[in-house]
Amino acid sequence: MHRAKTLVTAISAGIPSQKFASWLIKNSPAVLQCSQCRAYNVPAAAEPFLNGSSGQYVEDMYNAWLADPSSVHASWDAFFRNSQSGGQGYISPPSLATPSRNEVPLGALIPSLGGSALAGQGINEKIIDDHLAVQAIIRSYQIRGHHIANLDPLGINSADLDDQTPQELIYKNYNFDENDMDRVFKLPSTTFIGGGEKSLPLREILRRLELSYCRHIGVEFMFINSLEQCNWIRQRLESPGCMDLGPDQKRLILARLTRATGFESFLARKWSSEKRFGLEGCEMLIPAMKTVIDKSTELGVESIVMGMPHRGRLNVLANVCRKPLYQLFTQFAGLEAADDGSGDVKYHLGTYIERLNRVTNKNIRLAVVANPSHLETVDPVVEGKTRAEQFYRGDGEGKKVMSMLLHGDAAFAGQGVVFETMHLSELPDYTTHGTVHIVVNNQIGFTTDPRFSRSSPYCTDVARVVNAPIFHVNGDDPESVIHVCKIAAEWRATFHKDVVIDLVCYRRYGHNELDEPMFTQPLMYRKIRSTKPSLDKYAEQLLSEGVVTESEVQDVKAKYDKICEEALERARQETHIKYKDWIDSPWSGFFEGKDPLKVGKTGIVEDTLVHIGKRFSSPPPNAAEFKIHKGIERILRSRMEMVDNRTVDWALGEAMAFGSLLKEGIHVRLSGQDVERGTFSHRHHVLHHQAVDKATYRPLCNLYPDQAPYTVCNSSLSEYGVLGFELGYSMTNPNALVIWEAQFGDFANTAQCIIDQLLASGQSKWVRQTGLVMLLPHGMEGQGPEHSSARLERFLQMSSDDPDYFPPETEDFAVRQLHDINWIIANCTTPANMFHLLRRQIALPFRKPLVIMTPKSLLRHPEARSSFDDMVEGTEFRRIIPEEGPASQNPDGVKKLLFCSGKVYFDLVKATRDLGLENKIAVSRVEQLTPFPFDLVKQECNKYPNAEIAWAQEEHKNQGAWTYVKPRFETTLSGQRDVIYVGRPVAASTATGSKAQHLKELKNLLDDATRL
Repeated sequence: MHRAKTLVTAISAGIPSQKFASWLIKNSPAVLQCSQCRAYNVPAAAEPFLNGSSGQYVEDMYNAWLADPSSVHASWDAFFRNSQSGGQGYISPPSLATPSRNEVPLGALIPSLGGSALAGQGINEKIIDDHLAVQAIIRSYQIRGHHIANLDPLGINSADLDDQTPQELIYKNYNFDENDMDRVFKLPSTTFIGGGEKSLPLREILRRLELSYCRHIGVEFMFINSLEQCNWIRQRLESPGCMDLGPDQKRLILARLTRATGFESFLARKWSSEKRFGLEGCEMLIPAMKTVIDKSTELGVESIVMGMPHRGRLNVLANVCRKPLYQLFTQFAGLEAADDGSGDVKYHLGTYIERLNRVTNKNIRLAVVANPSHLETVDPVVEGKTRAEQFYRGDGEGKKVMSMLLHGDAAFAGQGVVFETMHLSELPDYTTHGTVHIVVNNQIGFTTDPRFSRSSPYCTDVARVVNAPIFHVNGDDPESVIHVCKIAAEWRATFHKDVVIDLVCYRRYGHNELDEPMFTQPLMYRKIRSTKPSLDKYAEQLLSEGVVTESEVQDVKAKYDKICEEALERARQETHIKYKDWIDSPWSGFFEGKDPLKVGKTGIVEDTLVHIGKRFSSPPPNAAEFKIHKGIERILRSRMEMVDNRTVDWALGEAMAFGSLLKEGIHVRLSGQDVERGTFSHRHHVLHHQAVDKATYRPLCNLYPDQAPYTVCNSSLSEYGVLGFELGYSMTNPNALVIWEAQFGDFANTAQCIIDQLLASGQSKWVRQTGLVMLLPHGMEGQGPEHSSARLERFLQMSSDDPDYFPPETEDFAVRQLHDINWIIANCTTPANMFHLLRRQIALPFRKPLVIMTPKSLLRHPEARSSFDDMVEGTEFRRIIPEEGPASQNPDGVKKLLFCSGKVYFDLVKATRDLGLENKIAVSRVEQLTPFPFDLVKQECNKYPNAEIAWAQEEHKNQGAWTYVKPRFETTLSGQRDVIYVGRPVAASTATGSKAQHLKELKNLLDDATRL
């Protein structure tokens, strides 16, 4: 107290406060000695507290110290304690170089040394340097320890493609030698290796760090920008005994590893010449997955959606999902399918299982999504399916439904869709609240050495972009694998973020069982042949520990082999493959009790049209406070005028389709690039407050108090990933309208894997229906090659209707065509037809993908309008809109009948009007191209018996619909009449980049079309 009063006196005497600390340190021995406490200087920590302040601060701190010494900074604690005991109060700090980025600043070090280190002795520079060095070593192990972890079961490769030991991990580089190894150092708060101990000898510190970070587990996590998350991981890796397992847990691992190994052995014995993409060399994948499932189930998860490549799929289906073994063995029998479709190879199929998890005694749903050989294509599909399940369950935090993705090392590093999918993980409308990724790291890509297949140190480096922790683990250390799997499941449940397990292993038999890997990897496979399987190694370990006996090991093997033999005997009694047993998400109750050829009504009452139209055309309810853009005000007024006039444009027609479905309880989700506003500024489904950030109003979410949810969300600038996501979303619930829109139609090129392998052929291969809608802006507007064509010809080429077959003209002709086709391709010209087409997706008694070539200029074209009369009850989608002008009144006098599709219709009609040829030329629009409307085309051709028939299109001759419609016209006309082509000549590019050239080509097209 006397010391504090002396300081107060000094300041009150007029010493400038900003100079007080330096003055005090210089003059204290002669001026400020107190006769009662014999204290001299304040410590260096005084300077920031005294600058610009008063001595009252010191008095308050002194009083606080008297009450509780731990309530003040450690340096003040040492000062006050030394002062009271008659010791030296102030100690001059040593001169140190600027610390590196990995070192702990001196101010952070002092409290870790504690007051006792400062009491009664001077601290020299080496003591401080050595403590800083120990902290730097600990941090270096946490950051870089994974580089020297023993991860390769074969002992020949470095997982990071680098054999060098980072210099930060060599203790001698910190000026330590053997004499320092038994010195005791206080542990910082950034490590948990001490357990309950506060200090350890340097030798023990290094030993524990090696065990945590450099044995069979290597972890990358220190790049994560959250201290809480880093400490969470450190605690689970560094705490002494954290990996210890009890005898029961070890026996469970052995049993699971035995089943995984036994399954592959059984298949190899029974079907030695079959490709099965077995799991030999990475059998630990099965216990790993089951551990993630066990832990996640324990933490509340009820459903897990999984995606994986072909390697190990059969084993996962058998031993993770517990799919009946006889169904798996039936796939090897060469039987015909009992269901419609072409089927697929056995290691592409999915499944859906509900079963009891015996470890947690809780029910769990497991789904493995079917996927093609296009590696990683399934990733976004799984995420979309997971997101949908979470949505329908009301699981807004992802506590009940989660996703698990398996990857190969080469594919994880090489396939761009991995990056696209990763970048969806934190987006509000796409997150699944954390995915557990398991990389089956074969250390080889088919035959390509990883040193020639990736530029990154690890195959998993792409995961760093989303701050996902990455656990590298040696696949031949079962207990280490189980440990990281538990951590991964807990991480996902705690932080709801992605996590990666890099399971480093090898392939015992090459890319597949018939492949010869010695051609290209002789050294690796010589080592593999001398390497014991994981099961043998672990069994020997448990035998040596006395956990199991030899008879127990053999008994587990024999029991599982007997189970397989009994399942094979049952499989031999099957006569057909039932692909319905392989659906990854069955739509329970959707197909039952329905007439498969009866379509619901798509027209609606006018009152509903008016209500939706007015709500969609009105400003927010609190318009006086919610400031919208002036341009939006004009748009809303224009829409309201259309509603008053019983007319709709494209945006209004689309909104009425969505709104009417929402009224009927159908969830609508519109996703893609800039869909909220619309690429061409026509939609405006989200209104933004012009003065308040993030304040928005969504008209279609406020139509009815009990309506279904409407989700409209701008996506990341991804086609492959987001289209796959929406496909997965659509597969979960048939009673939802899920739509993906491209910014421009041909941007869908980069999502071709999803389109080819899943949309066009998914039902045929996997009996997997989807009603997903793709909106692809399409039309030659003079905007250059990449903003013109949605590549209509590619979609038509993949259509499965036979060009040479004219179906029977029955009453249910149209719906039967839809039932039998693989998908629907349309190019609408009226908002009313778009309205019906979208509603028909839900009205159908089945689900088919729908691809719509949407317009650009027609969004505002004055003639591209529809009346309410075309949308009310009793109306429906028109597959063809026939000529309805003057030519239709005198069909015998028509000289040319033009069929077309899309925007070019309006160009053709204008040209005929300008030339006064409305009575001579009839123009009919084919709105639905696939399935081809044979019956209506036939009617229209018969109506104009004297007319030359032509197909007109704005696309080049080798593009667009011509090559698709030509043979179908020939089938329709039965050789009695010809159909000619009108349009641009062939070209390599979809469009010219010159506006002048575009107009010239259009003029030539119209001249040819109107030439009689």
